[in-house]
Amino acid sequence: MQVHRSIQSLRAALKNARRIAFAPTMGNLHAGHVSLMEQARHHSETVVSSIFVNRLQFGPNEDFDKYPRTFEADCAQLDAAGVAHLFAPDEAELYPAPQQYFISPAQAQDSILEGACRPGHFRGVATVVAKLFNIVQPHVALFGKKDYQQLMVIRNMVRELAMPIEIIGCETIRASDGLALSSRNGYLSPDERAEAPRLHRQLAAIAEAVRAGRQDFSALEVAAVSHLREAGWAPDYVAIRRQQDLQAADARSPLVVLAAARLGTTRLIDNLEI
Repeated sequence: MQVHRSIQSLRAALKNARRIAFAPTMGNLHAGHVSLMEQARHHSETVVSSIFVNRLQFGPNEDFDKYPRTFEADCAQLDAAGVAHLFAPDEAELYPAPQQYFISPAQAQDSILEGACRPGHFRGVATVVAKLFNIVQPHVALFGKKDYQQLMVIRNMVRELAMPIEIIGCETIRASDGLALSSRNGYLSPDERAEAPRLHRQLAAIAEAVRAGRQDFSALEVAAVSHLREAGWAPDYVAIRRQQDLQAADARSPLVVLAAARLGTTRLIDNLEI
């Protein structure tokens, strides 16, 4: 695996590549990231990944400074997964001057759920992903479904800006007890880690109820929030929405149930398509 610290180096290495599959990351990799790389290999022999902790998508009171940086271990995992090129710029390389041009997602899709809880987050995500797409120029890009709203924002950005990139959403990788793998799971204490699968169980119960014919979506959401609070969580939301745009659910559209909640000091998100 070749490691590139500069845009110029990466572009030179990819100049003659016929087809590129790209899976960007912020590092601190786990089996979910590795799965993305392995799936990328089914789409191209030239698999590119990136490691960059993007300051633009972190709020002022979020964990940018303490976000785990595990570069050497990450490189070993990426190399073993068949990644050909790793782009690992520092901030000065990716943002040589203060960023003044941004990609702002549609207000209706940016102001809900994660966007409501983390104002400006998706503007930061869309901006850095668009910049990475411009640098790498992939034919295929892969993202995990765990960050469901992020995947929606990126898909819509690519479609509306006519970027010639196929976006592939990859299934969430889970621990044996159902907890969605996340770089932030490492923040959990042993007791919190034992409690954490409750979030997935609540989503699974809602999905089962909807599949069985229940359409009182608001009641299901309220009951799940109450259950989590009683168990010591601090929920931000539990929401049943349309898959395509995360707007209000209706019985005619494919649905997804999403949740975000704090367990101790750790904020966990998860979702299940219905």
